[in-house]
Amino acid sequence: MVAAALTAVGTAPVVSASAVPASNRGQDVTVVTFNIHHGADPDEALDLEKVAGVVRGSGADIVGLQEVDRHWSSRSDFIDQAQWLADRLDLHVAYGANLDLDPAQPGDPRRQYGTAVLSRHPIVDAHNTLLPRSEAGEQRGLLEADVLVRGKKMRFLNTHLEHTSQAERLSQVKAINDIVDDSRLPTVLVGDLNATPDTEEVGVLTEQLADTWPLAGQGDGFTYSAESPYERIDYVLTSPGIKARQAQVLSTNASDHRPVRVELSLP
Repeated sequence: MVAAALTAVGTAPVVSASAVPASNRGQDVTVVTFNIHHGADPDEALDLEKVAGVVRGSGADIVGLQEVDRHWSSRSDFIDQAQWLADRLDLHVAYGANLDLDPAQPGDPRRQYGTAVLSRHPIVDAHNTLLPRSEAGEQRGLLEADVLVRGKKMRFLNTHLEHTSQAERLSQVKAINDIVDDSRLPTVLVGDLNATPDTEEVGVLTEQLADTWPLAGQGDGFTYSAESPYERIDYVLTSPGIKARQAQVLSTNASDHRPVRVELSLP
């Protein structure tokens, strides 16, 4: 496990200073997790504006995005997608690069791929931790953002686990559990876990965190695929003391996943 500090080249999250006014609902906060598939729909048509519309329409206070390109390639027009969405929606942003490559042309920005956090509330600290992987596996990470919600800090974690190996996912969730165990703040973990609720890796995570869907959602909660959902692999998990009031899967074809929206009450 490798910690990527704010000053580390290539893995440093970017934090923006602008945000829309916070709501006045005590310690209630609405969160969304959304694997945006680098802004492409199930037919691979790039439409980041559509992703922005989904986030805007959700009314979320904090959003965890997975599969976010930053100057990555022509598939996303070499755009910094995290910053573009933050600017479009007037939100704070933190970015964690799990893949970090040299630019296609000398002098261009580095090519990065990873996760992002968008927030209406100020992000006061953020860093990305690289998770364990095999030699053949893709590098994954855990993006941690401390968010100031109406004067109270909470920790928002965002991840995207390995999809090809359960053994690798297990090593990754154990590393995440160690980080969660060290947190003294109300903590929310979101992400594409690439695992269904009956798997061992989800069982490991829910030793410390509560799965909000059985507590506040209705129906199967399937999130993948977007066009014909047949499995639940996208989650919002919370530490003790956080109450899940309502959970729903949002119907959209802006990506190959559907987002999950959960209304929470912080302790």
